[in-house]
Amino acid sequence: MSFSNTGEMASPTSVYNNRTEELKAFDDTKAGVKGLVDAGIVSIPKIFVLPPEELAEEPNSCQKNIEAPIIDLNNIEEGSRRKEIVDDVRIASEKWGFFLVINHGIPLSVLDEMIDGVRMFNEQDVEVKKEVYSRDTRKKVRFNTNYDLYKSRAADWRDTLTISLLAVDLDPELLPVVCRKSTLEYVKHIRKLGDTLFELLSEALGLQADYLGSMECAKEGTLVCHYYPACPQPKLTLGVSRHADPGFLTLLIQNEISGLQVLHEDQWFDVHPIQGGLVVNIGDLLQIVSNERFKSVEHRVIANHVGPRISAPCFFAGPLSMPEKTYSPIQELTSEANPPRYKEIPLREYVARFYSSSLDDEKSPLDYYKP
Repeated sequence: MSFSNTGEMASPTSVYNNRTEELKAFDDTKAGVKGLVDAGIVSIPKIFVLPPEELAEEPNSCQKNIEAPIIDLNNIEEGSRRKEIVDDVRIASEKWGFFLVINHGIPLSVLDEMIDGVRMFNEQDVEVKKEVYSRDTRKKVRFNTNYDLYKSRAADWRDTLTISLLAVDLDPELLPVVCRKSTLEYVKHIRKLGDTLFELLSEALGLQADYLGSMECAKEGTLVCHYYPACPQPKLTLGVSRHADPGFLTLLIQNEISGLQVLHEDQWFDVHPIQGGLVVNIGDLLQIVSNERFKSVEHRVIANHVGPRISAPCFFAGPLSMPEKTYSPIQELTSEANPPRYKEIPLREYVARFYSSSLDDEKSPLDYYKP
């Protein structure tokens, strides 16, 4: 990408007329958004600037005074207490599609070390990061900027380390050395918490605790480690575009810098970090199998003058390695008065459809599977 030593970007006209070339020039550096910041830019490249119609929608759209649901998982095995927790999960999943959990059993030291590991990976020598830079989705561990870089209307202001969590144990040697130990420890804990949450969600749907687990909802997934450098013009771009997650469930940790916003009743609201707390949001597949009892929530991340913001969402997406696997609304949740709201969905096809489009695509993958 063409920059002067003062950080000025190339002529807007030339950038606009050569968007694909500009994207490729940026991608070929393999240095990511952090590479731009390290180069001392004072204006963000045009490839990151939102279209005018989207910029016009953003001001004053966020409600600052709405509190997100917080669910305390303490004493979860006690009968009466468990019922309270299940009720809280049901209400949050039906009305919000989103909640935070505290006292979830993952030690604070494990969470802190995971965040530190993501920071150290991104702040190490760029030549080391380049060794795992790739857009090949078959690679179990890869680093890049925006999986949809060449498809989206505007690039998002973040770099990402993606780690595929298949049914078999992750080979430690594939993980970057600087964050290997912290990632392996965190994955062990997040998988256990995922199993617990799927039990609670099953009970919240009036099913046996092991129902969603028996459907292999938590069998495989992806850990996505985001690094959002400070942005010199945060009102012109986003950290993550507005979207809903394609999987069953997402569990996210974040550092102390805010940025995550969730859409509720047509208003955006800030999700402020809570020390030791995890964000949980319902994904499209859980909306499907629950026959829309639970709502998949749209969310985004705004850019910020300060940084880096760090987050690590873990997406539970079902057995992606099983090409024949299909999902549809659970029979017990349908009736003549409440018929299935989705057709049978081939899992592999559904996920491929999501990743073949851009994150900011106005048409949801769900739209293709309605009767």
